[in-house]
Formats: sequence, C-alpha cells, structure tokens
Amino acid sequence: MYLNRTVAVIIPAYNEEKLIERVIRSIPSFVDHIVVVDDASEDRTKEIVQANQREEARIAYLRHPKNVGVGGAIVTGYKWARDRQIDVSVVMAGDGQMDPDDLPKLLDPVVRGEVDYAKGNRLFTGKAWRIIPKTRYLGNAILSFLTKIASGYWHVADSQSGYGAVNLEVLKTIELDSIYKRYGMPNDFLVRLNVYQFRVRDVSVNPVYGIGERSNMKIYRVIFTLSFLLLKLFLWRLKEKYIIRDFHPLVLFYLLGFFLTPIGVVFGCYLLIYRILVGPVAATSALFAAFFAISGLQSLFFAMWFDMEYNKELK
Repeated sequence: MYLNRTVAVIIPAYNEEKLIERVIRSIPSFVDHIVVVDDASEDRTKEIVQANQREEARIAYLRHPKNVGVGGAIVTGYKWARDRQIDVSVVMAGDGQMDPDDLPKLLDPVVRGEVDYAKGNRLFTGKAWRIIPKTRYLGNAILSFLTKIASGYWHVADSQSGYGAVNLEVLKTIELDSIYKRYGMPNDFLVRLNVYQFRVRDVSVNPVYGIGERSNMKIYRVIFTLSFLLLKLFLWRLKEKYIIRDFHPLVLFYLLGFFLTPIGVVFGCYLLIYRILVGPVAATSALFAAFFAISGLQSLFFAMWFDMEYNKELK
C-alpha cells in the first residue's frame, strides 16, 4: 500500500518479450497489484509473464483473445482494478519507457485528494528534446496543442504520455467501454475527464527512450487519424458539457467562429487570385473578406478564453 491506499499498476503489453520482465521487476514494493494485460501477443510475452507470476504473487495476468489496441488493454486493466475497489490505478507501458522512480510523484496528488488524475509530462525539463526523435517530438507537440482545445485542460501538455495515476471514483464514473481502444486513448480519456469535471494535473516525469523498445507507429498517420478523432471529441464535449449539462455562451462563439472564419478566408483567397490573374477588386469586397475573417477569429479566441476560464479550477 501507499499512504494507506491500495495501488495497482496496469501494464498493457503487445509483443513485449524483450522488456516485459524488466518492467515487472522494476515495480516498487509498495504496489499491491501488477496487472499485465496481454493484447494477444504473438511472441513469448505470455510465457515470460507467467514464469514471473509463479515467483511474484502480486502479478495478475489477463489476455485478450484478439488484439484490440493499447487503449483496450488499459481499459481491461481499469475494469479489473475498479471491480476490486483498488484506490489508485497507474498505467505503465510494457516497453520500459516509464520510469518507476516517478511513481510516488504521480501517486501523491491523487492519494492526498488534490486531483483525480495525475498525468506524466516528459517535456517539463527539456531533456525530451534531446533524446526523443524530432519527428515524434514535434508530432507530440501538435497533438498536445489540439488536445488542449479538444479536452478543455489548457494547462496539460504531453498528451500522448499514458503514464498516469487515476482514482477509483473516476473509474466508477466514466463509461470505460466507450473509451477509444487504440493509440488515441489518452486523448479520449482527458476529454471524458473534463466532461465530468475531474481535476487533472501534469507531473514532471523522466523521459525514457532508446532502451531497446520497438514501435511500428507511423507518426504522420497517427497525426491525421488523431486529429480527426480530436475533432469528434471536441464537438462531443461541447454538446455534453456546454449544451446538455449546462448551457454556456461559448458554444455560440464557437459556432460563429466556425461559420465566419472559413467564409472570410475562402473569399479572401478568391480575391487575391482574382487580383493576380485578372485585375483590381472592389475595396468593399476586400473589406467584407477581412471583416468575416477577423470576426471569425475573434469569436474563436473568445470561445477558447471562455473555455480556459470555465476549466481553470480543474487542476
């Protein structure tokens, strides 16, 4: 136990035969349960975990009959912890990219009741820029910015870090089966936390990279896929939080911005092309284009500011 609270570490694993044993053996002794969720691995992950299970009573081994994605594996672990009334559940990857020495920093604010979810942030120290491949770092930065807008947690960065500690109340409140099952799970989870007004805090963690982990993720595909997912989540959050649960005028500002900005930009581009290829354009036309674009952008910025103010206490 940790400060009189039961703790479970959930380890989603898919073809992690190289590093899974190292991860399991690195888990601190104050952790009550080590829940390895095997997402239908095709290598020796199962044999390695079960061999360790015979020596370590804390290990619970769960296996999916077919691969559903890392988000699905985490959800399976969350359900296991929820059904057993575990006070705090922590997600650690099976590839060794999460430093177990950071566990107390993540647990402390949750155990003390300061927040409902403490999320690791690898970017605080600047070390990540030196050790993480630049394409991944920049892709993470883009997705983190989009996640701020989609989730309403403007104080949270490093959205793709799944290293986090969550309390039992969250797992009992959120509909776990509805969470996105693949790489975008942390983004989806943040959006759902915001709808239910849960408090989230970024905690500085040590970035770990280049220890033998293997990833088949294509960052350019992930950015486009998750950008579309974040758009859907953003619209869902506006509906659930600012229309159904409590109407807020920021919805009107967003709608106005989404309507006026494209009109102004498209009309402005048309006038620019016309001016270059054909000849002069009427001054009133240029003013209309500028008015639509500026008004639309101002509406969007006002909506974002309202969103920041509404959620500033959730940290």
